[in-house]
Amino acid sequence: MVADPVLRPGLASLPRGEAPPEPRPSLSLNLARFNRFIEPGLALLLLGVAALVPAGSLRGALLVGAYLAGGLRATWQALGALRDRVIDVDLLMVLAALGAAAIGQAMEGAGLLFLFSLSNALQEHALERTKRSVEALMRLHPQTARVVDEVGQERELPVEQVLPGQRVVIRPGELIPVDGRVVEGRSAVDQATITGESIPVEKGPGDPVFAGTLNQLGALWVEVTRPASETTLARIVRQVAEAQEQKAQTQSRMEQLEQRYAWVVLGMTALAILLPLAWGTPLRESFYRAMVLMVVASPCAVVMAAPPAFLSAIARGARRGFLFKGGAAVERAAAIEAIAFDKTGTLTTGKPRVTAVIPLTPGGEAELLTLAGAVERVSEHPLAQPIVAAADRLGLDGVATQVEALPGLGVRGHVQGWWVWVGSPRLFQRVAALPERVETERARLEQGGTTVVLVGRSTTPDGAGMELLGLIGVVDEVRPGAAEAIQRLRAAGVQDVIMLTGDNTAVAHAIAAQVGLDQVRAELFPEEKQAVIRELKSRKRTAMVGDGVNDAPALAAADVGVAMGAAGTDVALETADVVLMGDRLAGLVEMHALARHTMRRVRQNLAIAFGVIGVLVLLTLTADLPLALGVLGHEGSTVLVALNGLRILGWKGEA
Repeated sequence: MVADPVLRPGLASLPRGEAPPEPRPSLSLNLARFNRFIEPGLALLLLGVAALVPAGSLRGALLVGAYLAGGLRATWQALGALRDRVIDVDLLMVLAALGAAAIGQAMEGAGLLFLFSLSNALQEHALERTKRSVEALMRLHPQTARVVDEVGQERELPVEQVLPGQRVVIRPGELIPVDGRVVEGRSAVDQATITGESIPVEKGPGDPVFAGTLNQLGALWVEVTRPASETTLARIVRQVAEAQEQKAQTQSRMEQLEQRYAWVVLGMTALAILLPLAWGTPLRESFYRAMVLMVVASPCAVVMAAPPAFLSAIARGARRGFLFKGGAAVERAAAIEAIAFDKTGTLTTGKPRVTAVIPLTPGGEAELLTLAGAVERVSEHPLAQPIVAAADRLGLDGVATQVEALPGLGVRGHVQGWWVWVGSPRLFQRVAALPERVETERARLEQGGTTVVLVGRSTTPDGAGMELLGLIGVVDEVRPGAAEAIQRLRAAGVQDVIMLTGDNTAVAHAIAAQVGLDQVRAELFPEEKQAVIRELKSRKRTAMVGDGVNDAPALAAADVGVAMGAAGTDVALETADVVLMGDRLAGLVEMHALARHTMRRVRQNLAIAFGVIGVLVLLTLTADLPLALGVLGHEGSTVLVALNGLRILGWKGEA
């Protein structure tokens, strides 16, 4: 590992795996925060002065002002809701305040509106913290970049003017301003802001880099691959903003409850007035108690039990390198009972290498790799890259036409007058039984965890008269930390863990043994993976973890689709329920822990909200609870649950 150099304060000293902290708020932001407290502040001032002056027209005027300052916004929102035929908490609070004034308790009514407006201001202030937490990521995007022209001259341009194909230079200690690919130089880059990786990643020619990450050691010359508006960082921020609009089932249920419950509160209030009157209670007394009941029974805290927690989880996850696609994704991730892993690129590194080339014809390795490399050069399959790389190392550059992918089997193309077939043994077994020598070599390689790719050729596109040219052995190493991650998931209660792969059974079991899995489904076509997920989902809440591209059907079929290693991958950012930007399986464990932590906070909030309502209603009915204390308890519980949800912004990794 490379030692950290001395960098700019505030960047070099960051804890690993953390995005940089929020910058100091600007003057305009501080003014905006101050403005939301003007109304409750003015209401408090007028209420305080009214309490000091004797009863009369002056006090009346001051109380009218306090009512307007504390209740005008709530009244406006209540009227807007009524236009939509909705009764909400704002209406209940306004009615309670007006009712208090009607029986000569205007001072307490003004106090109610003051505390209600203060509570709303505190909630807005608290929820803004989640927004700032995400916006802080976008502020990591440098505003300018040093563009290098053809003769090596540098000029500084706004990042919005930097175009794909141009080259920029990033010196040690600077934030990278663009998404691109290194063309010259070597360095270690801290990618915590994007992937959550705790260790700087070595970068050299050909490696991708992302805007907002920190170049630590050497200068890098980078070719831009995306405009500033489409960098990975910019897309993450957009996705988080959209995710914050997606409501979890718990949140939706609470909002639906608010509508029904508001009618129940109005009914309870009417009964609290009428029933005591029938028993001879004075109107003033019964009306006052009814107004207190309306306040304390209102579901403000219930409605606020979930939103701050889910918003905080989404923001916190983004800063830790994983993106929840809404509160529903958080809720479902917390409840998973089974996880299915794809093998290649998930449990393994996804960087396979050729370890064996066994020709079966006089053409030898050169012919074998030339034909295979030509066909695989346009393939997106993970095993294509090492075969192409092996051909390139020998200077073999065949050209294929009419290339066609054969899902779950391999690929076919036309090279040098032949139809060339490259794929799994199953592809060739469809034409004829494999020769004994091929089966022997195949068994030997697969027992050691090597994936076998066969290469053949035919004169016709249907494979008739297929001639086997040889075998290519490819090894994909187990991803570091895979066994530990699976063990931690089981310890967290996810006992059903299974591997799904299109690879052969022998290789799949060899990899499974290394990571501690005993459930393996091998030699699956994409549609068969999807069917396995559906069957598993019918019994347990299931997550599917894959690369977000080749596993799209299985990801979509699961309760929670998790795309891993998705930094820079458009498809994964758009399709998965949860996106792990890095390639650490520890990120999956952290994601699950944060989701569970969030749901625990939501349950705590609901217990607080319903508990306080129950106690206050009981005190109102049995102990003549004063309106002021009822308001204090009601609004206090609302602020408490909001702040409890926001504690998730400081989550450090505990379940």
